[in-house]
Order: sequence, then C-alpha cells, then structure tokens
Amino acid sequence: MRKLNPNRFSSTFVTNAILIVLFVVFIIETMMGGSTNINILVRLGAMNNQLVTVGHQWWRLFTAQFLHIGWLHIASNAVMIYYMGQFMEPLLGHWRFLTVYLLSGIGGNLLSYAYVSDSVVSAGASTALFGLFGVVIALYLANRAIPAINYLGRQALALAIINLALDLFASHIDILGHLGGLISGFLLGIIFGSAHLRQYHHKLRVIAAVVAIIYVVFCLHQGIVINN
Repeated sequence: MRKLNPNRFSSTFVTNAILIVLFVVFIIETMMGGSTNINILVRLGAMNNQLVTVGHQWWRLFTAQFLHIGWLHIASNAVMIYYMGQFMEPLLGHWRFLTVYLLSGIGGNLLSYAYVSDSVVSAGASTALFGLFGVVIALYLANRAIPAINYLGRQALALAIINLALDLFASHIDILGHLGGLISGFLLGIIFGSAHLRQYHHKLRVIAAVVAIIYVVFCLHQGIVINN
C-alpha cells in the first residue's frame, strides 16, 4: 500500500490564483451594472448558443466559466473550488490541475452548447468544479487501496450525485453543463492521472483520449445543427 506525503498538500497557488480571478471578474461585473444583468454577462463572455454559433464567438465556451450570477453563486462555487484545490492541486501538480480545471470548464459548456436552447444565457465555474469531481472519481477507481484516495473519491462521487439530483429540481441550473464537466473531468483524470498515484493502463488512456475527441466533435456538431 502506498502512502501520500502530507508535504505535497502544502502549495495551492493555482487554486488561489483561480479564486482571485473569479472574484476580480465578479467585482468587474458588479461595477459594470450588476452580476445578474444579462447584458453585462453577455458583454463579458457568458454562454449563449446563438452568439457562439451565428456570431462565431467560440471563446464563450472558455470565458463563461469565469463569470457568476449573484453573490450566492460565486460564494458556493468558490468554497468548493477552495476545498477541492487543497488536496487536488498537490496531488495532480500545479499545471496538470490548471489544465484539467480549464478543460473541464470548456467540456461542460460544450454539452450545454449541444442541447440547451439558443436563448439561454449561462455562466459559472461549476462546469470546471464538476470536472474536479470527475478527476477525483477517476483517480479513486484506480487507487481504491489508498485510504485517503478511497475516502476522497467516495466523497466526490456522493457530492456529484447529490448535486446532479438537486439540479433536476432547479429550473435555473444548467444540469447539462454540470454533467458535461463531470464527464470531461473523468476522462481527463484517466488520461492525465497523477504522478504520485497508480496510472491507468496505456491502452485505457488512449481509449479515454479517443472518447474525449469524439465527445468534443459530437457536441460541436450537435450544437451547430440545433442552433443554426
């Protein structure tokens, strides 16, 4: 049985940087006219499928994860990102953590793009947050013999299931964005893994990469078709 070195959990500057960026952007939203103002959200890069497709504003798939709608929205996401970052960033490494965080955010917005109405405006870091859940679940399935990973993996799985279940009863929540982030994070967790833990077999990592490519192509094609 392998043990985790607690010293690896000492540096989380990427997590802190992400949180600083989120709050700076939120302050900008507020100063420009309010974080619940749809026009401000759209100007700053929130998701809107019509603008992405017809306006060719593909960058919204990336920028939407930095915007939030109201104080409760950013506060709840920030708390969870901070909590997840305390153990995930040292476990994955700074740049691997940042990569899976950002790509999961895009991946979540892609599934939303594929199926959500073109009139909807959405934003939030929860797509990336669910990606972190997915990464932990992937690491858990390959390293269940390590008590700490077993515990964290079961926690992440429970949080993901509970939040998705709650999303079903909240009309203002983009459940597809959350599900897409979870799927993306899970695939990225298999592909990238952790330098400190047991990796998935090379063939399985290749399969996960192929599935990820198919996922991206499918979502883009589906989104273009339904939003034109």
